[in-house]
Amino acid sequence: MAPYSLLVTRLQKALGVRQYHVASVLCQRAKVAMSHFEPSEYIRYDLLEKNINIVRKRLNRPLTLSEKIVYGHLDDPANQEIERGKTYLRLRPDRVAMQDATAQMAMLQFISSGLPKVAVPSTIHCDHLIEAQLGGEKDLRRAKDINQEVYNFLATAGAKYGVGFWRPGSGIIHQCSREPSQLGGALDRAALLHSHAPRVKPWEAGCGLLKTAGLLIILENYAYPGVLLIGTDSHTPNGGGLGGICIGVGGADAVDVMAGIPWELKCPKVIGVKLTGTLSGWTSPKDVILKVAGILTVKGGTGAIVEYHGPGVDSISCTGMATICNMGAEIGATTSVFPYNHRMKKYLSKTGRADIANLAEEFKDHLVPDPGCQYDQVIEINLNELKPHINGPFTPDLAHPVADVGTVAEKEGWPLDIRVGLIGSCTNSSYEDMGRSAAVAKQALAHGLKCKSQFTITPGSEQIRATIERDGYAQILRDVGGVVLANACGPCIGQWDRKDIKKGEKNTIVTSYNRNFTGRNDANPETHAFVTSPEIVTALAIAGTLKFNPETDFLTGKDGKKFKLEAPDADELPRSDFDPGQDTYQHPPKDSSGQRVDVSPTSQRLQLLEPFDKWDGKDLEDLQILIKVKGKCTTDHISAAGPWLKFRGHLDNISNNLLIGAINIENGKANSVRNAVTQEFGPVPDTARYYKKHGIRWVVIGDENYGEGSSREHAALEPRHLGGRAIITKSFARIHETNLKKQGLLPLTFADPSDYNKIHPVDKLTIQGLKDFAPGKPLKCIIKHPNGTQESILLNHTFNETQIEWFRAGSALNRMKELQQ
Repeated sequence: MAPYSLLVTRLQKALGVRQYHVASVLCQRAKVAMSHFEPSEYIRYDLLEKNINIVRKRLNRPLTLSEKIVYGHLDDPANQEIERGKTYLRLRPDRVAMQDATAQMAMLQFISSGLPKVAVPSTIHCDHLIEAQLGGEKDLRRAKDINQEVYNFLATAGAKYGVGFWRPGSGIIHQCSREPSQLGGALDRAALLHSHAPRVKPWEAGCGLLKTAGLLIILENYAYPGVLLIGTDSHTPNGGGLGGICIGVGGADAVDVMAGIPWELKCPKVIGVKLTGTLSGWTSPKDVILKVAGILTVKGGTGAIVEYHGPGVDSISCTGMATICNMGAEIGATTSVFPYNHRMKKYLSKTGRADIANLAEEFKDHLVPDPGCQYDQVIEINLNELKPHINGPFTPDLAHPVADVGTVAEKEGWPLDIRVGLIGSCTNSSYEDMGRSAAVAKQALAHGLKCKSQFTITPGSEQIRATIERDGYAQILRDVGGVVLANACGPCIGQWDRKDIKKGEKNTIVTSYNRNFTGRNDANPETHAFVTSPEIVTALAIAGTLKFNPETDFLTGKDGKKFKLEAPDADELPRSDFDPGQDTYQHPPKDSSGQRVDVSPTSQRLQLLEPFDKWDGKDLEDLQILIKVKGKCTTDHISAAGPWLKFRGHLDNISNNLLIGAINIENGKANSVRNAVTQEFGPVPDTARYYKKHGIRWVVIGDENYGEGSSREHAALEPRHLGGRAIITKSFARIHETNLKKQGLLPLTFADPSDYNKIHPVDKLTIQGLKDFAPGKPLKCIIKHPNGTQESILLNHTFNETQIEWFRAGSALNRMKELQQ
């Protein structure tokens, strides 16, 4: 057996791995750190410029901003084949970000890779495992107690492998960032030792916990104009509000980047959204993306980057642009981005990063689109004419002007009374968002009114919480009837211990979140969730009904007099500096040789991974259909969140939620499928386990845009773990399709979408042509009906040569290990 260091060297050579910290020692025009937390990792605008010039000369045409940033990060810009929507690009992202629910599996996979350290700056953010129940401080204490084992694993794994760790209470991964105000100062050892991760040793002087301040973790701490960042959360595109290409991925993709392997992405198309006019009145940045979602639908952005441009951009704040980019995930877009402008410069300067703003000014030509660049599709929106919108229920692309939603709700039979209004989430929890909501609430209070609906507030970060407390916004929102929750995702991802209704009770809620899939927020399929801006949520919670239009309708004050709410106004950024709140960042130690990462073999929360079986070299014969899914099947349907989040680090346990939300076309029910052997109907996971135990390989048949929603790779890991071999659909969401490939499954699409109707749940399928599996070559599928008849259809795929190797090896991780040997 070769020495371990030699194995790592071989892997680096075989996969083209860049050496750790190479970027920090290369000569450059100006040395400006990417982040205050990594002072020796520099922004490489000079390399971006060099690569852009190479590609522009090759393509001989103007470039969009998206192309500049993406192609500027090519591993081999001189030779990379580039064709929008067709070729696969090999890219070198600048950094990785992971939230705690997905980081568990990502770190377990990185541990399995055998590599000693991450090759690019990487961070973990604890935001998903805090359940909204009683209020901020109490919920946070409860979460730290319940999740101590997981937090300890993430903290120690981060310390062992060189990953920064943001402790619970820091805030939402996208909507929380902090600027060190005492960089290089004395170590707060007492705070460190008080950490929930007791195994982590105090660092050497000059490292460790930093006194911090700032807003939005990714947006203000790690995103910057021109960055290429990947994150294990579908709303990573939030960073596009600061001019970066920030892309949501599964954990296996993150492992590739952390291992220093060039990351593959299908060359995106570019959809241009031209903004003219100016935002004003009740219309907010959220309304831009709500309008775009109504135009493009939940799959209209698939395979494309949405690039906003035009004179209207300058009327939107930096956090407003982040809101628009964040919710771009709901139209299936690879990511969204805005061009660098004075709003971003102001934002960088206000958050202690004037050095980055100055450097961006120097390279500004590379951070905006070229004049005359061409988009694959162009949408034009006049902000002067844009009205406040509210989208839903059950899907984020069902767009209505606020003025019309009440009438539509009456016609459709949706409950008009609003039970709960919820503001916050990674989409809308900035200082400006909270200020505009407080401005609405203050008017109601002045007339003696409080919310008729329940009302909750989720600050985006510890700093936002501290700053809105200092500036009085939080108290105004409490006075109007609100409850301030912990700095976390909370109800947006189903972490909500809701008590005011029973499951199955039909009701309406309005939120400033991004998703409103069936059962998403509270696990109740009869909750009609609508998505809108924080200020509209606040106004509707005060009125208590969907029939209220704050632009035209009146409220009745305590004195019996009628009044109309004025359009809210609030500061984009606090006039004073942000209040830093509590220290929450843990820096990885320089020397981690003595660091231990323990996973108990009896743990119910964590489980070390076993490699998946390799392809046996044969066609897949007589595949049993586990379920033929009817209609929308998001990652929430495939691998539910909410209470299941606690098992995100334990593959076998979380597999008990496999496809429990998907509707079976055979009986119209969720979590009820026929066992082909016993002929009895039972839960989907139980049936899959039965097939696995008896050596029966199976397949899932899906509808349009299968796997829409979250980046959670558990939706791909679970079917692979329980014996699935292929997923055949009309179309896939981008992230989920990649996740399936990474885990050795076959995501295939009907060459003729109508062939979906030819397959029945009682049929068996044989997939032929795997011995000659090649890019662009369809596979043949034989449908065997119970009456003995057969018919043949063609199945398309988007595998390239590298991805075919993943399938043959059993998974991308298996292939990585093969290259080490």
